[in-house]
Amino acid sequence: MTAFRFDNSYARLPANFYARVQPTPVAEPWLIKLNRPLAGELGLDAEALERDGAAIFSGNLIPEGAEPLAMAYAGHQFGTFVPQLGDGRAILLGEVTDAGGRRRDIQLKGAGQTPYSRRGDGRAALGPVLREYIVSEAMHALGVPTTRALAATVTGQPVYREQILPGAVFTRVAASHIRVGTFQFFAARGDMESIRTLADYVIGRHYPELKTDEKPYLALLKAVAARQAALIARWLHVGFIHGVMNTDNMTISGETIDFGPCAFMDDYDPKTVFSSIDQFGRYAYANQPAIGQWNLARLAETLVTLFDPVADTAVNLANDALGEYGTIFQKHWLDGMRRKIGLLTDEDEDLDLVQSLLTLMQNGKADFTLTFRRLAASAENATADTELASLFEEPQALSPWLEHWRRRLEREPQPATERAAAMRSVNPAFIPRNHRVEQAIAAATEDADFSLFEALLDVTSRPYEDQPGHAAYAAPPEPGEEVLQTFCGT
Repeated sequence: MTAFRFDNSYARLPANFYARVQPTPVAEPWLIKLNRPLAGELGLDAEALERDGAAIFSGNLIPEGAEPLAMAYAGHQFGTFVPQLGDGRAILLGEVTDAGGRRRDIQLKGAGQTPYSRRGDGRAALGPVLREYIVSEAMHALGVPTTRALAATVTGQPVYREQILPGAVFTRVAASHIRVGTFQFFAARGDMESIRTLADYVIGRHYPELKTDEKPYLALLKAVAARQAALIARWLHVGFIHGVMNTDNMTISGETIDFGPCAFMDDYDPKTVFSSIDQFGRYAYANQPAIGQWNLARLAETLVTLFDPVADTAVNLANDALGEYGTIFQKHWLDGMRRKIGLLTDEDEDLDLVQSLLTLMQNGKADFTLTFRRLAASAENATADTELASLFEEPQALSPWLEHWRRRLEREPQPATERAAAMRSVNPAFIPRNHRVEQAIAAATEDADFSLFEALLDVTSRPYEDQPGHAAYAAPPEPGEEVLQTFCGT
């Protein structure tokens, strides 16, 4: 059996942080996919995992040194607080140190019931497992901080949702699985000792530079806020909509986690919502930055008594820290948008230039990803303007903006060829478009055909490269192919 070099620091925390639990064995596990490059990063033997992986990644075989547990946490779900959630279908096998010296969690998602399952079966269907594999690996390739996919395994057993579906287990790798909701779990019980213990653990694991800070817990809030601001800005840069930004789905490490009803926009519209359970648009594309701040305010509430012994002073410090989030987010977002339209220098008019393009895209129902990718061609040669403008319902409406943009580019230091290359390096040609994801899931679920899944993984692993042989994967959906809703799968 493959040697996992486990060092399980979370399992050494007090017993009220988790429940020790064993995965429930399954009937006939079969390894669909092993992420061999990631296995190498983790110091694992990919050849041995190809041999033993079905048993390990289904939960049938527990590797030596693993200490399986389900983590306790709470959370605000669509604004409503639930004092106990926890890993209802996920089991943390343990932690390993990767080739870069980073501690990484290895977790089985869909491995059976835990004490936090809340009458659920603790299982995952094949479709959501494939979605998380595809989208999390695409996000990694796009350069967005994210949890990773190590393996996908079918169980040989059905799961029962609206219909009978094939069961599967997803093996997720994360910097950690600690969430805002983890702190909320202890705050709901008035357990300040555990909050302090958790905060100290998080600082030691994710923010060791804060140990010597005069106010380490306030510094922790600021550090988490800064990472979330950068993360959500990156989501917006690639047109990503998380779909369920509950506090139990926001990591303290700053990674994207829990790819349930997530999706990427086709036509640009800031009000876009895909999640079937987000009926009022709470987590729409343009709302994500504000929701990030709202979630951070909930984190601040759990930590505030650690900021200062004087209550009013502590609250003021928390509010000041939360106020910095907006400034940090706006800088990350605008800097990224400048790069997307080919600007290296900063001018006051740049925000208006970006916003006016977005307004044109919204009014013209232009594809988000293709607009910015084709803009790179226009940066190199004005003859490409026609192809770019064809994305808009009224192509001529783009002309005044292009003239304004080119006057702005004249004040930039880069030559046109170099600028276009830089733009292509931040504007992907390929994203996991929703209709392609759904096609891959349908083929696998209905016909046990994983060829579309493999093809989509391959294309989206190189999102910034021109791949002439895969041009169809860059295209938006044809009429009738549009995916208007996505689902959690729980």
